[in-house]
Amino acid sequence: MPLVKIEILQGKKREYKKALMDGVHNALVEALKIPDYDRNQRLYELDAENFEYIDTRTDCYTIIEINMFEGRTRAAKVDLYSAICRNLESNPGIPATDITIVLNEIPLHNWGIRGGKPADEVDMGFTVKI
Repeated sequence: MPLVKIEILQGKKREYKKALMDGVHNALVEALKIPDYDRNQRLYELDAENFEYIDTRTDCYTIIEINMFEGRTRAAKVDLYSAICRNLESNPGIPATDITIVLNEIPLHNWGIRGGKPADEVDMGFTVKI
């Protein structure tokens, strides 16, 4: 149940944004083995006045923040970074050097899900140890 927040510069076309969100989601399915239906993403478009980044980046600069259950291995995280960059370079064409990914691992007891239950008390039907 990762929660994804993507920040980009305002003005991209609908197809670009769809490819961006699909690329991140597909990487999560591939690397973290989440179910394909488990899609929780938000895309924030910021105007240039509210989105500063270093001058070695292009106007494709993208920040991806993923809140997820703790428990994935370092190898799974490395696979996730690689898959996101590979997918987004392929479509919509974002250079890997323009992608910053931040993972926030949150203990299961800090997630209130399925009617307000702590996630460590819910049978989610999958294992987090990847």
